[in-house]
Amino acid sequence: MNSSEPESKARAAEEADEAVEELDATETAAAEEDAVDDGVEEVDESDPLAALEQDVLKWKELAMRTAADLENFRKRSTREREESMRYANQSLLEELLPILDNFEMGMQAAGQEKDSMIYVGMAMVRKQLDEFLGNHGVTEIAAEGGDFDPNLHDAVSQEEGGEEGKVLRVTRRGYMLRDRLLRPASVVVAKGGESGDD
Repeated sequence: MNSSEPESKARAAEEADEAVEELDATETAAAEEDAVDDGVEEVDESDPLAALEQDVLKWKELAMRTAADLENFRKRSTREREESMRYANQSLLEELLPILDNFEMGMQAAGQEKDSMIYVGMAMVRKQLDEFLGNHGVTEIAAEGGDFDPNLHDAVSQEEGGEEGKVLRVTRRGYMLRDRLLRPASVVVAKGGESGDD
């Protein structure tokens, strides 16, 4: 009996091992079948028609984005071209302004005899210069008697008299080129009586 007992234990152990191996084999086969099934589902999901439709949508979206980018680029280029044309003469006009200042001083000197041919000729030239500047979008900044605006005026000094912050007189004319400041007007500003000297 003793000899058969170990044999039956060994046989039972072998049977248990075989059962475990069969169970492992069954689980492995089931897992492989699941993997194959998954692969089949993936193939179904990525059938050629669906893939083509997805590609069409992708390229359509890309084409729309590219068209929008191109349209934005065209608008920006047009705007920059127009702006460069509008302000192309800015440097030339800036160099012309000191010449205009000297011409103004000459007119003031000649203005002592307003009937003289020199003054009349200078007045005609001045009128032509004003028309030329106006045709190129240059306008004079109104300053005298108005409020001091640091964006448009350059205060060269302050004097007693008048309402505080008002422009008393212009020492050098200022000009705008359309909506850009070409040169600020140099002005003398009134200071209030209370402030006194700093």
